[in-house]
Amino acid sequence: MDRFKDIWNRDKDGGNAQKRSFIRYAIVSTTIFVILVGFVNTNNIVRWVKAGFEISRQEKQIRKYAGEIEQMDDRIRSLTSSRDSLEKFAREHFHFAEPGDDVFIIEDKK
Repeated sequence: MDRFKDIWNRDKDGGNAQKRSFIRYAIVSTTIFVILVGFVNTNNIVRWVKAGFEISRQEKQIRKYAGEIEQMDDRIRSLTSSRDSLEKFAREHFHFAEPGDDVFIIEDKK
């Protein structure tokens, strides 16, 4: 750490003035480059990280919707394979009834 601090002290340049001057120039140039590329540029590291989080969020959402689609496909298969299951579904969700059935509708008061 002390060597790094000594790079900025011009009194210690001695015979290596040109070499130490180049090292200072390289450090400043590299720092400016990293700041520009990492944070200022439109295609920067911060944007890449945010994009990575967005991609993982969307992949999670895709898995969730794929599961829901599979459940719906199973329900469609069960409703189309049996007339009894279709009638039960129609009675429960659409309040269908056969002639002579007594229908009681109970509404939730919220």
